[in-house]
Amino acid sequence: MASSDGSNKGDQLVLLAFWVSPFGQRCRIALAEKAIPYEYSEQELLGTKSDLLLRSNPIHKKIPVLLHNGRPVCESLIILNYLDEAFPSAARSLLPSDPYARAQARFWAAYADKIYELGTKLWKLKGDAAAQAKEELVQVLKNLDGELGDKAFFGGEEFGFVDVAVVTFVPWLPSYERYGGFSVEEIAPRLAAWGRRCGERDSVAKSLYPPEKVDEFINLLKKTYGIE
Repeated sequence: MASSDGSNKGDQLVLLAFWVSPFGQRCRIALAEKAIPYEYSEQELLGTKSDLLLRSNPIHKKIPVLLHNGRPVCESLIILNYLDEAFPSAARSLLPSDPYARAQARFWAAYADKIYELGTKLWKLKGDAAAQAKEELVQVLKNLDGELGDKAFFGGEEFGFVDVAVVTFVPWLPSYERYGGFSVEEIAPRLAAWGRRCGERDSVAKSLYPPEKVDEFINLLKKTYGIE
């Protein structure tokens, strides 16, 4: 028998993730927004990975992984799409109903991954490579600022798919600003205001860690990789 969220009453969801991972946090926010109950399984990423993770994602061996009745769904954006499709009657949908609007949302959500990719280059690299990463990251943030425009959220008046995908990078931005020598407030003021607005949502506030904790983790990564 199907429950009110469109699932079966016997459904069991387990999220394999890592506390500071923005990709795992996407899933936590989405599950909270859709009011879907689940179990959380913290994974070790810097040491020996669990057998459960290796079995669940043998190709990439990475989090997040959503286990739905034991069946793994990998990659954060795929998980977000899956949640909308597998739980159509949940508290709300993250994606808009219009097919074109859904396609646009998926485009911008995937594009936002460049923030993490380029931000990582900022603290890993030096010289011309770091300068190039900064230039590209600034452009990405400007592009997102332009797409957001004067809307409250990327999809309009309602917090949705793109917001979930992008907001988990917000606590990383202060570190990227410091390593790159730029200000998000100056180059993307609407995006900066949007980040503060999103931070007031319960699902976001309970899923993200403060920038100070993120910076501590980046320093741990630098030490692990022997980066001065």
